[in-house]
Amino acid sequence: MFGAKQKGRPKIRTGKKLAALLLSDFLTSNVLYFLMVFVHWNFQMDATQLLRLTLRVPFVTLAYIGFNALLRTYNTLWKYAGLYDMIRFGISGLCATAFVFVCDYAGMKICRAMMAAGELAENQLYFNVLPYSIYIDVAIFFVAVGLLIRMAYRMARMFSTEQRRKENKKGASPEKNLLIIGAGHVGSALISELQMTEYRQGFPVAILDDDPKKIGQFILRTPVVGTCDQIRETVLKYHIDQIYFCITEIDGARKRELLEQAVDTGCTVKTAADYAEIGNKKSALKESRQVDILDLLSRPPVELDREVCRYLTGETVLVTGGGGSIGSELCRQIARYAPKKIVIFDIYENNAYTLKNALDAQYFGNPQIEIRIGSVREERRLREVFEEFHPTSVFHAAAHKHVPLMEDSPYEAIKNNILGTYNTAKVADECGVRNFVLLSTDKAVNPTNVMGATKRCCELVVQHFAKFSKTKFAAVRFGNVLGSNGSVIPLFKEQLEHGGPLTVTHPDITRYFMTIPEQLVVQAGGLAKGGEIFVLDMGEPVKIVTLAEKLIKLSGYEPYVDIDIQFTGLRPGEKLYEELILPSEREGMHKTENDKIFVTAPGAFDEDELVRHIGMICDLLPADSRKFLKELVPNYKFDKA
Repeated sequence: MFGAKQKGRPKIRTGKKLAALLLSDFLTSNVLYFLMVFVHWNFQMDATQLLRLTLRVPFVTLAYIGFNALLRTYNTLWKYAGLYDMIRFGISGLCATAFVFVCDYAGMKICRAMMAAGELAENQLYFNVLPYSIYIDVAIFFVAVGLLIRMAYRMARMFSTEQRRKENKKGASPEKNLLIIGAGHVGSALISELQMTEYRQGFPVAILDDDPKKIGQFILRTPVVGTCDQIRETVLKYHIDQIYFCITEIDGARKRELLEQAVDTGCTVKTAADYAEIGNKKSALKESRQVDILDLLSRPPVELDREVCRYLTGETVLVTGGGGSIGSELCRQIARYAPKKIVIFDIYENNAYTLKNALDAQYFGNPQIEIRIGSVREERRLREVFEEFHPTSVFHAAAHKHVPLMEDSPYEAIKNNILGTYNTAKVADECGVRNFVLLSTDKAVNPTNVMGATKRCCELVVQHFAKFSKTKFAAVRFGNVLGSNGSVIPLFKEQLEHGGPLTVTHPDITRYFMTIPEQLVVQAGGLAKGGEIFVLDMGEPVKIVTLAEKLIKLSGYEPYVDIDIQFTGLRPGEKLYEELILPSEREGMHKTENDKIFVTAPGAFDEDELVRHIGMICDLLPADSRKFLKELVPNYKFDKA
């Protein structure tokens, strides 16, 4: 185990440190044998015994230095050494002692054979086996003294580092004071790495942990001074500059609470790598990252049921709009369930090409990733792609989603969203696709903007096809997706880079938020029976101004002092708050197998009127776009002026 072959050729240490280790092992091993024999014989030693011990010096030296070299203890950086390195040194000492015993025994046998042949006299027995207790004592003391010498070097380095730290504290550029939240494996690993790097990243002065048994204890000389709820007091008392969050197994709500407390102190806040990553030889310090706005707003992720998602395994899956921020994450989730092929259908080739390269690099061509360029507006192009690949599942993410832009170009939204969805659903039905999932939005509920109204029509299209098709049609209704193209986060970050101000339309505007990876689309495809609209439990809505304030704090600034927030007024079609379900859907809503995923029953609507209106789209006058939407979605409200 300890001599296992390592990847790459081990680096051989040279120079003064190696010479010092070799000299110390030479002196320790040989002096111990002389000393133990001297003690064993009551501090008396004649010339014959002295000669015998002197003749043993070469193979004693060879044994102890040789086994240390064989087990690579000379390659160990002892200032970073751990239990593994100490055990390896101990095994080296035991093996070397056993080798010396074998040499003594062999030498004794050779000498006695030569005496029997008359080649040696009785008093010329140069080699003999020593009492067993001497070998045992030498082995124990060699390991103990050797480790003591090595640890003395480590302690000297630690003392030197501590002395330099104290001197730096008196200078013009003091090191950062660090607070560690979490006294578990990750926290101790982080402190150990800080110590090994001579505290160049900062000095840990205090630890907080919710386990009351740990309070008052020390981890590598760093005290556990209180519970996690004492962040603010600890920051003030110990003049903390930076906080490391090192608790990995924690409830999502509790984690967000503690991170918000940490961010509110004004300190830089980082989260360390989890214990599994550290166990895979990753660095707790290097893998740490600065806390992001997603950490403060995202809820506990909805776990996907792998059994429900196995309908994708070995199949061909097509994703329209697969190169977009949401569509690309959907492709990544689908790839985890080992489909045979993923077809990315998108009108914009650059993002699709980048995604293909990323997936190919991660999965080595299994699943196979194909790109086909085209628009969902063109039924003929869709039919070509469906007939080429014969997908069994289709995820329809292609759509115009930017609310303000669609207010200025409503006819384009109607063509791309409504007609595009109808074309894709029609071809999927005719080609015998098993599952069809539409990505919808909470803006489809009681819409006040063009984008929301078109998405509500898309939901009606899906429910229309579900009533007669063998394909399982379903829709998934989302809130706002943090980090997606066009979301408020990239806009705020860009404004921060330019020094502000951050612009918010209204002080009371709220939205439901979810992270890009937190999608139930894949699972919805397996749960669908036909015609459902799946809704995710989105938790509590968040004020946009709160989002802006937290982002400013995360960037190390003070809201309204360093970076201002300006209110610009609601944009056309923008609501103060969003809803996830219609009143008519509430009565029939129920949970699925996943208690965070709800499903609504299909509502009643005039299907003939829907199909008739869709047939009119190509001849529709752009000026009549909102009137067209109002006829299809009676609860659509817009400013007629």
